[in-house]
Amino acid sequence: MLATRIRRWKSVALVTSAVMVGLAAPALTATPAAATTTAYDSTYYKNAVGKTGTSLKSSLHTIITPQTKLSYSAVWNALKVTDQDPNNSNNVILLYSGVSRSKSLNGGDVGDWNREHTWAKSHGDFGEATGPGTDLHHLRPADVQVNSIRGNKDFDNGGSSVTNGGGSLTDSNSFEPRDADKGDVARMILYMAVRYDGGDGFANLEPNESVNNGSNPYMGRLSVLKQWNAEDPPSAFEEKRNQAIYDTYQHNRNPFIDHPEWVEAIW
Repeated sequence: MLATRIRRWKSVALVTSAVMVGLAAPALTATPAAATTTAYDSTYYKNAVGKTGTSLKSSLHTIITPQTKLSYSAVWNALKVTDQDPNNSNNVILLYSGVSRSKSLNGGDVGDWNREHTWAKSHGDFGEATGPGTDLHHLRPADVQVNSIRGNKDFDNGGSSVTNGGGSLTDSNSFEPRDADKGDVARMILYMAVRYDGGDGFANLEPNESVNNGSNPYMGRLSVLKQWNAEDPPSAFEEKRNQAIYDTYQHNRNPFIDHPEWVEAIW
């Protein structure tokens, strides 16, 4: 059963916007960490609720770090469950393009789908290592060619249309997912930044404002990711995916799907 959610953060923002029409916008403060409630607030997140900033980030790291780790080969079958098309149990929904494709077409050929590392595995040089290289919270099925076009580019707005990319755009140093996936991407990237802080033998992953991060353990552009998180709140598909990873596979959660306002509370 999916966690019960009461989304007040979006409605508060809309009311504020309506009141301020025609007036100069004041400086905004971080959204309170308790603005959304879920069924996990009194259990899983009990040591994080009410905190902000580095204190919230540290608490979330402690909460989400314990997890069951998968092998890279096991990711194939896991994605067939976590990303199953709700309208066709034989298919998965592909990140970036939104295409529904047969589960059996997993592989590396044109027309197949493969395992996209949303946090590019070269950013921090963790490759396909058990841990960040196999973490389902940022691994998604994607069309082989679209995945290749994204490569290890940072995320930002702008560019030209990606062939068969569902409205995604790209330029020489960045990739912009289609609108329906922007929030998903932001929350996956920021999950990785909280989960992997350098304390477990892997690089300390952090978001920044660059789009030429290369092999450095950074991913940009943070300001754009924050915007995408606000504009594209968690969907039922994203919430169901989070639940499946928690219940069946890793037994940890992406806190920014449960509490998208925590993005602003931390960054």
